[in-house]
Amino acid sequence: MEIEVNSPDSGETLWVVADRIRFLGGLFGSDFELIEVEVPPGSGTPPHTHASPEMFYVVEGELTVRHFAPGGSPKATVAGPGTSIRVEPMAPHNYSNDSQAPVRMLVLVERSMIAFFRDIGTSEPQAQPDFARIGAAMQRHNIDALTMAA
Repeated sequence: MEIEVNSPDSGETLWVVADRIRFLGGLFGSDFELIEVEVPPGSGTPPHTHASPEMFYVVEGELTVRHFAPGGSPKATVAGPGTSIRVEPMAPHNYSNDSQAPVRMLVLVERSMIAFFRDIGTSEPQAQPDFARIGAAMQRHNIDALTMAA
């Protein structure tokens, strides 16, 4: 039997464009891992789908999460501290920080998404996304970008 401890100053940290991701570890006996994501004002993800379900828990700030339902306008939810959001597998969605303050959230995802983040993550924040590199990684990890605007 094992117990792992991850203190605030330990654990692997990478940057996905401007978002800082800290890898907190996996849940024993499952395919799920927990990450802490810091999203600066103006940052976020493009609309996309993937097979991994996700659960966001907002710790600080206000995160906008959009669901892109077929044939309709996106449904936007502004989630403040203490709010959790569950995203089903293949649900078309994105998130953004549309506020003037940073967002900090915990995200529970499958290891397939962890592999994607490690694939595109860098040791420093990126001023401009490398769209070709990110797009190639999305293909490798079966993440589909949506063509509709957020």
